[in-house]
Amino acid sequence: MRDIAIYTAPSGAVEVRLEKDTVWLRQEQMAELFGRDRTVIGRHIRNAFADGELDEESNVQILHIAGSDKPVRFYNLDVIISAGYRVKSQQGTRFRQWATGILREHLTRGYTLNRQRLETNARELDAALQLVRKVAASPELTAEAGRGLVDIVSRYAQTFALLQGYDEGLLTEPPAQPGGRLPTVAEARTALAQLKASLIARGESTGLFAQERAGDGLGALLGNLDQTAFGEPVYPSIEAKAAHLLYFVIKNHPFTDGNKRSGAFLFVDFLNRNGRLLDASGQPVINDVGLAALALLVAESPAQNKDTMIRLIMNMLARPAGASR
Repeated sequence: MRDIAIYTAPSGAVEVRLEKDTVWLRQEQMAELFGRDRTVIGRHIRNAFADGELDEESNVQILHIAGSDKPVRFYNLDVIISAGYRVKSQQGTRFRQWATGILREHLTRGYTLNRQRLETNARELDAALQLVRKVAASPELTAEAGRGLVDIVSRYAQTFALLQGYDEGLLTEPPAQPGGRLPTVAEARTALAQLKASLIARGESTGLFAQERAGDGLGALLGNLDQTAFGEPVYPSIEAKAAHLLYFVIKNHPFTDGNKRSGAFLFVDFLNRNGRLLDASGQPVINDVGLAALALLVAESPAQNKDTMIRLIMNMLARPAGASR
């Protein structure tokens, strides 16, 4: 956690960096703080390192800052106190007392934020697992779909392990590929008509499959996914569009029958149109069994778990860092 605090010295205000559980100042700031020439401060710092009082590597960090054309050396509280002691500055004692209080507040606030994140993560993980248990008991879940559900749970657990750092939530949105062309309403209808014909020919559906309800539910859904706000796309990436397309078709029921299968099909069709159906090794990003289980998971999920489901789908689609686009 990095922050800035202002210390008011007799000579004026000093901007102090808080990072890595300590405070950091430059040499010129220490000179201002202690009322000594910078060369004097520099000599005392060198002596502290040379005498073995402090280890230079662990007590110094070199940073690039605005307004400087070269890296700047920052020294932590141990070095600041050592320099203050060597120049016999009472200001050093006052600064140490101030810094100790600031650090205590800083660490307490950091602990509170981390605890809140962990509590949020625990609630989200529990909600996801409750959902999985509910789906596992569903009469719609065949043995084959059950294997797909196991695969989804495995991916979820892996994602949780990767993203449980302090600075990330349980399922943050992953690095994503901008863009993604959605099918037009005519293209979506044509693709669904071909799927319908194939299913009817195999005796796996009736004429009600993918029949649109009154109104233009499919058109409105695709239009919403392509909308912008303040000139920026609301769903800016392939991952975001794909996840919301699957979710909205299944949950909004734009068809009288077959919403889960239609949503899964349009999801795969969208990924294929945008070159994201296969991973780097040429394998489907999600197989048929996994897709069927995922569609059932979305269908059974409560509305309040929408964000969890969307992030789960996006993370399942995310490419590993460094993978080619």
